[in-house]
Amino acid sequence: MIAERVPDDARAHIEDLAAFVTASPSSYHAAAEVARRAEEAGHTRIIETEAWEITPGGRYVVVRDGSVVVFALPEDAGATTPFAIVGAHTDSPGFKLKPKPTTHGPGGWWQLGLEVYGGPLLNSWLDRELELAGRVVTLAGDEHLVRTGSLLRIPQLAIHLDRGVNDGLTLDKQRHTQPVWGIGDPESADILHTLAARAGIDASEIGGFDIVVADTQEPRAFGHGQELFASGRLDNLLSTHAGLVAQLNATPQRSIAVFASFDHEEIGSQSRSGAAGPFLEDVLLRISGALGAGDAERMQAFASSLHVSSDVGHAVHPNYPERHDPVNKPVAGGGPILKINANQRYATDAHGAAAWNAACAAAEVPTQEFVSNNAVPCGSTIGPITATRLGIRTVDVGVPILSMHSARELTAVVDPWYLSRAMHAILAR
Repeated sequence: MIAERVPDDARAHIEDLAAFVTASPSSYHAAAEVARRAEEAGHTRIIETEAWEITPGGRYVVVRDGSVVVFALPEDAGATTPFAIVGAHTDSPGFKLKPKPTTHGPGGWWQLGLEVYGGPLLNSWLDRELELAGRVVTLAGDEHLVRTGSLLRIPQLAIHLDRGVNDGLTLDKQRHTQPVWGIGDPESADILHTLAARAGIDASEIGGFDIVVADTQEPRAFGHGQELFASGRLDNLLSTHAGLVAQLNATPQRSIAVFASFDHEEIGSQSRSGAAGPFLEDVLLRISGALGAGDAERMQAFASSLHVSSDVGHAVHPNYPERHDPVNKPVAGGGPILKINANQRYATDAHGAAAWNAACAAAEVPTQEFVSNNAVPCGSTIGPITATRLGIRTVDVGVPILSMHSARELTAVVDPWYLSRAMHAILAR
């Protein structure tokens, strides 16, 4: 039976991933959930505006907006101790609430102004119960995490009013993605009042907000042997959760174990909290400084370090096999993928590949390669960005999924567990 081939530990991991996704409707919630779990596991929360007291053997967590870094030092950490880093990202493609968000459409519908965030599969967001989630900041500078629960829906036009829809659906990003969230007297409609109520403040106190849209359907295992798993935001909360689990269970021996998950990957990473920004470098510099490293010692440590960048990748699609490389075909349930690209859209090189394959062997985890079909453009992730900024050897990996950038994505139950075990082998070295 297929069910008997899914280990109990893999099922426990996927249930915890489901809980993590449910707690993380926005990047800000994801960073907060990582920090909460790290503190619960004994890590000390440190604040960027304060002095840091970092000592060998210590465990720490720091949050910057929607990004988070968790790290642990071996007992004998010194100025030239290298870093073992696992990187991921907290954001997912979708929609973001515009300024002056409340609008009133024909027919008495209350609507909201949304801006497309990243590259979502727009049609997958239609006819789903959605929520708003993120942060509101008061005029006094206080930040509040908020989420509304099921509140809005982007309705599709009925087939009776668009007889050719099954021959090709084209959505206008401005006109066709504005959700409904109520009907009636327009004077009583103001989404900012709703968000303020969730934050426990008055709407007049709101000075700014970063609010995204999230699907509210719960994550679920399914299939003949419950070996498949569907959820929103697997890109890339799957890697964030796997890295966090690996980090919290790792006892570093020869390297400083670092788990970092960044916001804004889906839109290029160029922000103060994105991978192209200074956040990770700032943390590494402060760790090195606490260990007495000067420039030469820090460069020595960086030269001996390894960064594993993890993001989801493409499993072979059974209905579109021609879109994949004819030889390298990652399959769901076949273990994490090693991402390779000749044009450095992924940062993997021979030494990085060897380090990853050795980690998978040590963790007794199967692994497989991913390379794009030459006729299909290759995506990218935080790997090349971090390698360029820090000069640390980087290898790009991930888990094969279907429906990437859909409101609801699909993976095999065993693969996130395999990925976390391989990450643990990296972080515990």
